[in-house]
Amino acid sequence: MKAVILVGGEGTRLRPLTIHTPKPMIPLVNIPLLEYTLHHLKEYGIREIILSTCYFPQVFESYFGDGSRLGLEITYVAEERPLGTCGAVKNVEKYLDGTFIVLNGDVLSSLNLEDMISFHRTRGAVGTIYLTPVEDPTAYGLVLVDEKGRVESFLEKPSWDQVTTSLINGGTYILELEVLDLVPPGQNYSFERGLFPALLERDRPLFGYPSLAYWMEIGTPEKYLQAHWDILDGKFEPGFLGIKGGCSPHLGEGTFVDPSAHILGTVVIENGCHIGADVTIAGPAVLGSGCSVGERTTVEGSVILDSCTIGRACRIKDSILSKGVSLQGEVHVLDNSVIGDNCLIEKDNQLKRAVRVFPGTYLKEGSIKF
Repeated sequence: MKAVILVGGEGTRLRPLTIHTPKPMIPLVNIPLLEYTLHHLKEYGIREIILSTCYFPQVFESYFGDGSRLGLEITYVAEERPLGTCGAVKNVEKYLDGTFIVLNGDVLSSLNLEDMISFHRTRGAVGTIYLTPVEDPTAYGLVLVDEKGRVESFLEKPSWDQVTTSLINGGTYILELEVLDLVPPGQNYSFERGLFPALLERDRPLFGYPSLAYWMEIGTPEKYLQAHWDILDGKFEPGFLGIKGGCSPHLGEGTFVDPSAHILGTVVIENGCHIGADVTIAGPAVLGSGCSVGERTTVEGSVILDSCTIGRACRIKDSILSKGVSLQGEVHVLDNSVIGDNCLIEKDNQLKRAVRVFPGTYLKEGSIKF
């Protein structure tokens, strides 16, 4: 079976992290999000991968190449313009030769693919949708099924008085090749508003496969942080990562930690970092490779990507620093704030209340205080 992974979106809700990087390539515990999906597919013997790209397509191929490093065969198909979720699959139709699986590139999941494929085949389905329960289904589209799991209808972003199920579309589908005959070529066309309703109208066997597996759509900075914490806490445990949730700090090769520094809780610090005197890093927290943290700085509940330089007496809490950020000293970054690539922030700036600073920004001393 072949897998099509949809990785063409711009990830606007995750800006500034996605200004220069496609969302599936942003690091999650220092490894691109997409790599988790690729390992997951390989675990179930799915090795032929088609990546449907559009936004910065070259980033994927330059990192993964032909896939052989991961024991996979990867084919890249770039859209000339966005074609929607289903239009993107129609665009790769010539590479498909039978039953196939479609996955969204911004979803982290432990879904049992073997069970889902078996469910699909035993029911004679032309399409099967992964269904996952959520606490607040009003923010999503509900999928209503009968007692056998056959899809009856869809309800987009219902009010609470319309909610009769907590099951939503989890963004993974198993499909028969014949369903693509219903998809107009070269047009923007979605699964949710196009193909799936068309299958229902024609009374084709479309099923929903419910699962309590771990599921996280990484669409916002808050969800991005939460995905990190779920890995560090052991709620989601990808075996290839080599990090056991809830364990003592993980320190990479060549990382120096001053004896007076305090590393508390579940913390991952990658290779070649320097942690200065009287620094406190309180987990959950993740630091990428080549970072430097100056004396008396506190980092708590935050993700810091590669090659960041943090000066003395800074405070970073519940926030994200993208790669190459430089904080010169006595800078506060708090409250789900996000600092984009290669920003230079001089001392005595306070960034709070989910502020977002776009890549390459230069803030002079004392420019911002909330």
